[in-house]
Amino acid sequence: MKITILGSGTSTGVPEIGCKCPVCTSNDPRDNRLRCSGLIETEGVRILMDCGPDFREQMIRLNDFKPLDAVFISHEHYDHVGGLDDLRPFCRFRDVPVYAERYTAERLRQRIPYCFAEHLYPGVPRILLKEIVPDSPFTVGNSKEVKVEIIPVRVMHGKLPILGYRIGNMAWITDMLTMPESEYELLNGLDVLVMNALRPQSHSTHQNLQEALDNAKRIGAKETYFIHMSHHMGLHSEVEKLLPPHVHFAYDGEVISVG
Repeated sequence: MKITILGSGTSTGVPEIGCKCPVCTSNDPRDNRLRCSGLIETEGVRILMDCGPDFREQMIRLNDFKPLDAVFISHEHYDHVGGLDDLRPFCRFRDVPVYAERYTAERLRQRIPYCFAEHLYPGVPRILLKEIVPDSPFTVGNSKEVKVEIIPVRVMHGKLPILGYRIGNMAWITDMLTMPESEYELLNGLDVLVMNALRPQSHSTHQNLQEALDNAKRIGAKETYFIHMSHHMGLHSEVEKLLPPHVHFAYDGEVISVG
């Protein structure tokens, strides 16, 4: 399995518009963070984790134009769904399946109704919106009939229920503040955990750094990578030195191998 970090930043991205702090003016490319997203490739199946407003730029940077077999949506917020219209080029291969729970799927239909009309006008992305249920495994596959099992995991974005995803021995969790006690067992035995850590200071809807460290320790993955970071986290080169062994700050363009 290969995980490519397409974006490791929070909703404003880094640099943040108008900010002149040391992080936003840093020349270290690891401090330049597009909105949060990742590409998971396993057994020939390619899965996009969220599709935010930087998706077009992320795909151009990746320079690897191949079919997307699935797009997994964590929740409805714009920084995670604002790029869905830019799936259009990938529809040249085939319609793109987009997976979300019912609450999120309903809001996507309201927000971009032209993508789900009975009669689509030319050029509209051909999205197959598929509703999933937390804790209920499902499979996705590629054109060669290779299937991969996925477990959607319930996490809480403040008071908003959203989804993380387990794929084999890795899990991708973003925008979490807390997790229901019953969900932790779904994350046993991970080789890699990719999880949000917003900043050192507390936040009402996201884990801060200490909360993320505590959850990383409890989940016990062999390696943990933090994503969805704001400029308040500090300079990558400095703050990563403070992390315990086997815990890392992810950065845009980073490639992580599993297994």
